[in-house]
Amino acid sequence: MADPSPALVAIYLRPGARHPTVEKQSALAVADVGLDGDHAHGGKRQVTLLSLESWRLACAELGRDLEPSIRRANLLVSGLQLESSIGGVITIGEVVLDILGETRPCELIDDGGRTGLQQALRPQRRGGVYGRIRSGGKLTVGMECRLSLPPPS
Repeated sequence: MADPSPALVAIYLRPGARHPTVEKQSALAVADVGLDGDHAHGGKRQVTLLSLESWRLACAELGRDLEPSIRRANLLVSGLQLESSIGGVITIGEVVLDILGETRPCELIDDGGRTGLQQALRPQRRGGVYGRIRSGGKLTVGMECRLSLPPPS
């Protein structure tokens, strides 16, 4: 049986710094701004992405099954190799994201009895990546995702 197509698994908005994430079935991505309803706007880090597979590896290493929402990434995707996506483009429906860098987990991820999660997210960019919204549009859980990488130089 073939692996399922890469897809958007979950959408999380962060209404404010250090506020709990809110899971949504859909969200509006605004070009050069961020996700409508999320506190992060503008700059290079308009949206953050986390790989479901990488999250599961980190949880297995930690020996605990944790909800991906605690990572505070905006988009949870499956079937994409985020660790090699920097400099590439991820397309989800009509939304186009330029992937600019690694989202490094800070010490706050170990709060609430999750000691060791920060360390488990460090290898292979398991903590995810961030990017800029080049073209906006509606995002809906279940949408197919596509990663395009620039040709090697």
